[in-house]
Amino acid sequence: MKNIFCLLLIALLFGCKSENNTAANQTKKAVTPAKSAMVPNGAKVVSQPIQTKRDTIIKPRANRTRYSVNRARPATEIQSAYPYDIDLKDAASKTVKSNQILAKNDKPTVLLFWLTTCFPCSMEMKAIKEKYANWQSEADFNLYAISTDFESNFPKFISKVNENKWPWETYNDVNREFRQILPGGLNGLPQTFVLDKNGEIAYHKRKYKPGDEDILFAKVKELASK
Repeated sequence: MKNIFCLLLIALLFGCKSENNTAANQTKKAVTPAKSAMVPNGAKVVSQPIQTKRDTIIKPRANRTRYSVNRARPATEIQSAYPYDIDLKDAASKTVKSNQILAKNDKPTVLLFWLTTCFPCSMEMKAIKEKYANWQSEADFNLYAISTDFESNFPKFISKVNENKWPWETYNDVNREFRQILPGGLNGLPQTFVLDKNGEIAYHKRKYKPGDEDILFAKVKELASK
């Protein structure tokens, strides 16, 4: 009887240990997040990470305060013969018609087109300025420098005129209309035109390299002597 009692006690102890292990395993399973679950029809549903929508910051477009408006008339509406009828503005911001200031006095006329941002233009005008007094003593002619700058560059035009003190009249083509009527559309500056005593184009030059001013004056002298 004593031996039987000992066996029953041992069996009871092992039975409690097994129940404790089972309970622990069930508790562990209960607290472990399920990676997948079964829906009633047997299909597996895999859990997906939660996505958060990012805030999108849209920067407002910068206002374009500087832009150019084409105010030039069609070529058919512009007087195409010298002295034309184009609005010109001087460094004092006074606007006049070209036919009011471009002389028609039986002399050859030089029209020099330039830009304030054009370095070769500045080189050519500097070279002419250095020789201009001698030219005036050798030939009787008119010379006008006309910038084709956009309106936004007009303050720079004023500065250039005041700084260089050129000995000829200088204007800005307010509406950029000369390119509408002159050969080549003034594509590429500087450009120089020499008109004869009748206002007809007798010489046309694009761009500039040192010495070009001498070729220009040779043509002026030739026309002035006729």
